[in-house]
Amino acid sequence: MNRRAGVLVAVGATVTALVTGMQSAATAGPAAPRAGALKWTACATEEHPKLECSSVKVPLDHADPSGRQITLALSRVRHTAKTFQGPLLVNPGGPGASGLKTAGFVAASLPAKVAAQYDVIGFDPRGVGSSQPALNCRPGHFAPVRPDSLPLDVRTEREHLTRARSFTVGCTSRHADLLPHMNTAAMAKDLDVVRQALGAGKMNYLGYSYGTYLGAVYAKYFPQHVRRMVLDSAVNPDGVWYRANLGQDLGFDARHKAFAAWVARHHATYRLGSDPAKVEAAWYAMRTSLGKAPAAKRIGPAELEDTFLPGGYYNGFWPYLADAFAAYVRTGATKSLVEAYESFGAVDKQGENSYSVYTAVQCRDAAWPRSWDTWRDDNWAVHAKAPFSTWNNAWYNAPCVFWPLASLGPTDVTNHAAPPVLILQATDDAATPYEGGVTLHRKLRGSRLVVEDGGGNHAISLSGNKCLDRYVTDYLATGKLPPSAAAGPADAVCAAKPEPKPLKPGVRTGAADGDRAGAALHRLLGHRN
Repeated sequence: MNRRAGVLVAVGATVTALVTGMQSAATAGPAAPRAGALKWTACATEEHPKLECSSVKVPLDHADPSGRQITLALSRVRHTAKTFQGPLLVNPGGPGASGLKTAGFVAASLPAKVAAQYDVIGFDPRGVGSSQPALNCRPGHFAPVRPDSLPLDVRTEREHLTRARSFTVGCTSRHADLLPHMNTAAMAKDLDVVRQALGAGKMNYLGYSYGTYLGAVYAKYFPQHVRRMVLDSAVNPDGVWYRANLGQDLGFDARHKAFAAWVARHHATYRLGSDPAKVEAAWYAMRTSLGKAPAAKRIGPAELEDTFLPGGYYNGFWPYLADAFAAYVRTGATKSLVEAYESFGAVDKQGENSYSVYTAVQCRDAAWPRSWDTWRDDNWAVHAKAPFSTWNNAWYNAPCVFWPLASLGPTDVTNHAAPPVLILQATDDAATPYEGGVTLHRKLRGSRLVVEDGGGNHAISLSGNKCLDRYVTDYLATGKLPPSAAAGPADAVCAAKPEPKPLKPGVRTGAADGDRAGAALHRLLGHRN
């Protein structure tokens, strides 16, 4: 569920013809892309000065490859070493997150000697960001103040259902020609067109979150074109997508309780008490208060949930959220809360695009209940156990109740033909719970599962955990994987990173290197998966 995406990068020239021939792999890796196969132009940013951009045409309907074409935006950090291991395509998830800046992040985060051996390729999937056409089903859909997420009366429930129906109508009226072709299978086939355009016989891949499902689907369709693949924070392929969302609700409630416990451990800083239950009660009292008088006329209960949800993805955000929480509870001050909302919860045009793609893909990918009675019963049952974000998440996905297209059905990603894949999973990940990594590991023959024991963050590689990063680096450098475990699902285990510390007085920016890396990654991934 992706709420915010990274900053988009300008797109270079459009390719007029695709390279259809495939080059054989050299001893050190695939042959370098043919000169001129794609036209790359400089699109450097201050953060990523080596970025180049291009674009490629793909069929709107892969069953009609000579029919209408759409455009995918690409980015690249070019290899500089003599040893070239081919393209490394990177995807930050979503569905709906832009991947253009992710190429710069990954190239800068890998050890220089390893990054230099790859062309690190970012891309905006179909419908996303700088790819054309880009989706925006209903501008202003998340404008504050929205109705309270909790449908405690018939009127509130109807308001939410009207919003969900209006979003679906907006998608249909604006993008009727695209919606049938917005699905993971089509995006996976797009990747193979990108591979061909790069002139590579095989490609490497690093996918986070939803990007793990996209990668697994690609490997199902094109196992012969996979060289190395890293899947970080795995979607459970058996839960696509309705049941997966209900499972997330339980995970995010657990992470919210972990946040409250962390605030309680730092009572000397936040002065909200040392009892986690009382701290959590104070948060819900804040929610009730904002329902009566939204902060700055912008932050009601739904916006508050949006603001604190990113803390369930990444605990590096906890110090900022705790400051805003404590200031409001202790003094009624709203400045820090508004700043936190702007930073973590507010949805801009980029976020509207991301959400539109998310909805179009998930509603098309797999079956959702078409009876609202089913949703009502299921979500109230989960809410009783996990009240933090269950109904917020239900309304986020509610357009699928009214979706005009039949579902295609999820892809069975079971794979005995692809080469060994490296899977990374944290035991307490809320967005993609641990069981998903175990399930994917079981379905991909020869894969290895590296577990971050006690880790609660989502997307855990290249974020400062040296143990995890060593496995990723060794695999990308040489193909080395941990030995297969004789017993138990995990082939290797890494300890979680230490918890964050409260911000120093007067400090609102700055963090340790690992925390900076984690924050940078999560800005690219977005806050919904």
